[in-house]
Amino acid sequence: MTDLHPVRRALLSVSDKTGLIDLGKALAARGVELLSTGGSAKALRDAGLSVKDVADVTGFPEMMDGRVKTLHPMVHGGLLALRDNDTHVAAMTEHGIGAIDLLVVNLYPFEAALARGAGYDEMIENIDIGGPAMIRAASKNHLFVNVVTDVEDYDALLAELDANDGQTSYAFRQRLSQIAYARTAAYDAAVSTWMAGAINEPTPRRRAFAGELKQTLRYGENSHQQAAFYTDGTGRPGVATAVQLQGKELSYNNINDTDAAYELVAEFDPAETAAVAIIKHANPCGVAKGASLTEAYQKAFDCDRTSAFGGIVALNQPLDAETATKIVEIFTEVVIAPGASDEAKAIFAAKKNLRLLLTDGLPDTRAAQTAYKQVGGGVLVQDKDVGYVGMEDLKVVTKKAPTDEQMQDLLFAWKVAKHVKSNAIVYVKGNATVGVGAGQMSRLDSANVAASKAQRMADELGLDESLAKGSAVASDAFFPFADGLLEAAAAGATCVIQPGGSMRDEEVIAAANEQGIAMVFTGMRHFRH
Repeated sequence: MTDLHPVRRALLSVSDKTGLIDLGKALAARGVELLSTGGSAKALRDAGLSVKDVADVTGFPEMMDGRVKTLHPMVHGGLLALRDNDTHVAAMTEHGIGAIDLLVVNLYPFEAALARGAGYDEMIENIDIGGPAMIRAASKNHLFVNVVTDVEDYDALLAELDANDGQTSYAFRQRLSQIAYARTAAYDAAVSTWMAGAINEPTPRRRAFAGELKQTLRYGENSHQQAAFYTDGTGRPGVATAVQLQGKELSYNNINDTDAAYELVAEFDPAETAAVAIIKHANPCGVAKGASLTEAYQKAFDCDRTSAFGGIVALNQPLDAETATKIVEIFTEVVIAPGASDEAKAIFAAKKNLRLLLTDGLPDTRAAQTAYKQVGGGVLVQDKDVGYVGMEDLKVVTKKAPTDEQMQDLLFAWKVAKHVKSNAIVYVKGNATVGVGAGQMSRLDSANVAASKAQRMADELGLDESLAKGSAVASDAFFPFADGLLEAAAAGATCVIQPGGSMRDEEVIAAANEQGIAMVFTGMRHFRH
């Protein structure tokens, strides 16, 4: 038996009518009989094509506001019947069921309704029933039936028909079937996830995950690992929605680091201040605010010039020519911003390997999100850390209170520490990081690493004292002992922000008082593993 089967009869029923008319004309030109429903049938008929309504095939009109139209044996029998099974063929003949060789369906726009914030009742009406049922039926019977769920596969279908004289191969139908099952799985995942939120069920018994392929990557973190990039359909501004204007294809690590950079810089309101974050290996090596992007970039760069080489730069305002000129002075992997001037684009154009990504805006860092992490045999699920601390949330616990200027640096350091791998210690002075200690096994080591970076940069800049002198320090979690705080004091820190909550808080507070350091508690930690 040949694996090639002809396409003689097709059912087209789509919500997204992009390319529908061209597809209908192409199929009709190849002698394919067209069946359709509702708006799809009208669109095809208005284009001058001969179309048979499914209602005429089933003998039942569309009813219940279109909820019932394709759920009928005349449709599902045509999709599910095995053409090489005598019993199936006899049943088709007895009941007048015609074979359907091609199903073209895309589903009610549930995800689009979700993205625009539709109400509960509207969301329910956007749950497709007949479409997924037909898709699953056709997919199961891919030995004989083609099922197309994505507009981007229309051309591939027509090319396959042309290559095989109006027939399709088994391998082609298998591929379409896999795509179709993934589509219904993603659709059901969107529905179930939405409903869990709608009924306030934070830990549903079963949780579905879905994504749409955006990019096949050359490799993952290392060259021996396969990888791909999928979008989650939320439309959150960032690396997933950005338009790449120039440069090489993004790598796995580029995407991961660029996301970390943009999520960090979005902590700073562009209407209030310019801000720049420079990221290396998913950790910030320099973050700063400034009166302009150029000033912010220079301050961020001067935190750790060595690590900035080959880094990712994220801006919270559109890239301008002056800042672009500064950035191209060293090798930079990626720049991501909410926009760019024509002059800035022209400056970057001379650096063909520099990737420039532009987004439609900044992500809302305080909007609820869900974070996933795979572990052996399972997936950890949690709310993303969108915790926020303002001036009113801080509790002064030392004899000395921070000055207004120190308080601004403390809050700045706290925002940055949220995006540094634990254990995290961040030194800040003048709204710019001057030392970052990340991912150490002890908080003391993180304080020491950050202090050594501050001293190294002071030496590089020809300064007489460490950049940490007079700095504010943030610790992402409490100091379990006074040693980490004493390390910061020895580096020249004058104030500290930390969550508090340690059994030895009094010991740490006493050490701060002895060193003449002001300290505030946030009551919130920012572990980031």
